[in-house]
Amino acid sequence: MAFYFSRRKLKPREEEESGELNIVPYLDILMNLILFMLLSITGLASFGILNVSAPNYGGPSAGVQQENSDQPKLTLSVLISKQGHFINSENAILGAGGNTPTIPVKADGSYDYEALNAKMVEIKQAFPGESKVIIAADAEVQYETLIGTMDACRETMGKDRHLLFPDVTLGAL
Repeated sequence: MAFYFSRRKLKPREEEESGELNIVPYLDILMNLILFMLLSITGLASFGILNVSAPNYGGPSAGVQQENSDQPKLTLSVLISKQGHFINSENAILGAGGNTPTIPVKADGSYDYEALNAKMVEIKQAFPGESKVIIAADAEVQYETLIGTMDACRETMGKDRHLLFPDVTLGAL
């Protein structure tokens, strides 16, 4: 009996391709995009920075010297609620007759930033050396209202802008 080779065994077998994708080029592109976005965000973030400080819970440090300690500080506070703006000071009487100046909301429910700015100009004329204001808001107050209040307290409105109280500190009620 003769021995015959099968054609099936003589033919070299091709390896079947598995369905795996080469993801190395995709990861390269992804890493480049991430690095580009991180670098561009840090460069663009400087355009939108507003100097706002958080409230201090401790007293001043030993290295900080009090300037003009013989003059009382104004400690100006602007409180925002659904009824309007309330302007307060611990060391000075701001309203007529000792009342706290209030700026109620308009008839349509919007806040009156022009009246707040006019009151800030009046306070700045009475206390020209002060530059700090503490702004606190209720939890229900919208973010746009907080920003509008900060803008009204920081500088005068109109074409000829002047700084009023540029050192804004955010507080909580």
